[in-house]
This record gives sequence, C-alpha cells and structure tokens, in this order.
Amino acid sequence: MIDFNVPPYVGNELKYVEEAVVKNRKLCGDGPFTKKCSEWLEEKTGTQKALLITSCTHATELAALLTDIKEGDEVIMPSYTFVSTADAFVLRGAKVVFVDIRPDTMNIDESKIEEAITERTRAIVPVHYAGVSCEMDKIMELARKYHLYVIEDAAQGVLSTYKGQALGTIGDFGCYSFHETKNYSMGEGGALLIRDPQYVERAEIIREKGTNRAKFFRGQIDKYTWVDAGSSYLPGDMNAAYLYGQLEAAQQIFDDRMRSWKLYDKLLRPLADQGKIELPVVPEGCTHNAHMYYIKAKDLKERTALIQFLKENGIQAVFHYIPLHSAPAGKQFGRFHGEDVYTTKESERLARLPMYYGLKEEQVQYIADKIAEFYQ
Repeated sequence: MIDFNVPPYVGNELKYVEEAVVKNRKLCGDGPFTKKCSEWLEEKTGTQKALLITSCTHATELAALLTDIKEGDEVIMPSYTFVSTADAFVLRGAKVVFVDIRPDTMNIDESKIEEAITERTRAIVPVHYAGVSCEMDKIMELARKYHLYVIEDAAQGVLSTYKGQALGTIGDFGCYSFHETKNYSMGEGGALLIRDPQYVERAEIIREKGTNRAKFFRGQIDKYTWVDAGSSYLPGDMNAAYLYGQLEAAQQIFDDRMRSWKLYDKLLRPLADQGKIELPVVPEGCTHNAHMYYIKAKDLKERTALIQFLKENGIQAVFHYIPLHSAPAGKQFGRFHGEDVYTTKESERLARLPMYYGLKEEQVQYIADKIAEFYQ
C-alpha cells in the first residue's frame, strides 16, 4: 500500500529529543529548542515575532483573543477549510460568514468578500489552500478600507510566498501547523506569527497562562505574576526538538517534495490536456511548498470510483473538507453569504494523491499509471 501520508523523519530528530531530555533536562515549554525553532521561523519569514504553539488551532484561537473577537462580531472566511479555522472564532461567540471559493486555487474568492462585510465584521481569514496563496493584495486593501484584521490560516503554507513575502507575514497574524500531516512536523504543534510589535507582549502573556513569565525569564522583572486572562499554549521542548531536526533540513524536505509534485504534474498533464482531469493551478506571483498534489475528477460519482479504484490497486488517495456551511455546526454558528457556485461542486471533485518526504519516483509513476488506466 502506498500511504497517503508518512510523517517526515530526516535523521537528527531523536538525537535532539535525547539532548532535550538528557543534556538540557528541559521538557516543558520555552526551552532551548523552542527558542531555536522560533528564531528559525523569524529568520526565514521575516516576521516580527514567531511563537511556537501547541497547534495551528490554538494559534488561531490566540489570534482571536489578541484581536478581541467577541459575541456578536462577524468573521469572513471560506467554507472550504478545516473546522479549526471557524472554531477559534465560534468559541469567542462570533458569527462565521462563509463566502464562495475560486475554482482554480480553491482559495477564498477575493471578489466576493466586500459584499459580505457588515458593520459587525471584525476580521477576514484567508486560508492558503495547498500552500498556494490567496490574492492578498486585494484582501489587504479591503482590510485597510474597512479597518478589519487579517488572520492568515497558513497551516499548509510554511515556506510558500506571495509576491516575495512569506505566507503568514502579510496579514496581522499568521497561523502555521506542524501536525504530522504537514511538510514539517512535531506531531501536534503550530506557530503564531505576529506582524505588529504592539501585540507581542500580550501574546506572550496569554500564551503563558496570563502571566508575565516571559519577561521574568528575560530578566526584565524580578518576579512574575498573573496579569491577564490566558491559557497554556506552550508545546513541550521535546516536541520542539523533534521539529528543529526537520527545520534544519527544511530545504532537503522542500526539494524532495517538489520533485514529487513536479513529476505528478508532468505525468498527469496528458490526461488534463485531454480534458479528463484538472490539475492544481499556481497563480503568477505565488510560490508554493509542494504541500499536496490533487486532481479534480468530473464529479462526485467519478471521484468516488477513482478513489476506490486506486485503493484496490494499493494506493491511498483521500478527499477532505465537507464544506463547513453544510455541516450541522456550520448552520448553527455561521451563514453563507451569496451563492455557493463553486464551494460544494469543486469540493466534491477533488482527490488528494499520496505526497510526503521520501515518496519514491517509481511510486509516483505507478500512481500516475493507475490514474491513466482508470480513465482508459
């Protein structure tokens, strides 16, 4: 069986975990490896501050707290996303307003956002699907015009860019995921990227259970105390040690995944040219990180048959994201603004193919051959 995902492992991860345990004797949050990961993210992305967090879900929750999202507020996002994107704001009592997606990138349709803005709107949450950027110039223009926050869900976008800027650094806040299904993994984990220095101190306080402990550790105060409402968003330093082993080898992982992505694209292009499938689109000005490779079948029936055919041939392909507005909680906590032209239709066509560090060329060739066989 060719698995859909295999968590990355490059070689130094366990050495660093052992170092955290035996040498550093620091297992809780904000140890030496947490610091190394945060510094790496700041250097690579150019963000003002990167805070390692327990998950991308929690990074989004922290962004919702920092922007003071509260009951009665509205937050605009696509319906084609993971539930965490919405949960962070629903927990604050906000109403989620879904708008349609673009069929080419599966990202939020930037042309549909403005008409969904009301006097209650507080934030726009673009989701960079497959590590391919949303149209951020237009989104930032709307945010400035209506005085809205922009919180980027860049869970899939580590090392992707938009017009030279790292995803997650364009809006007010950016949220990364280091879940085991992502390009770089610590099992469960994420990061919050903060653009504006004015939010850094409060973010550190909320992340540290509402205390000013971070300032204490930097020697800025002689004792720490409870100063704000907060929670515990600190991953253990063993998890950070595992992640750092991969961040050190980030280019190696990136290059390996990109080889697979490009090979898929080359081998499946003839089927696309025949009009039998559609392939991913990467708009001009965007660079992606080979987070996923997907194809689109004609419709739900064909996709179901394709996934079953691949399974019978030892290939695990998957679909995901039942549009949130059609889910029970989506109907309770949100509303869809405008017409659902593409969200449901396109979500029912998309199938994700195996993609991970270490996927072999012959495996990609076999998968492409079986897809071609299905369409014959």
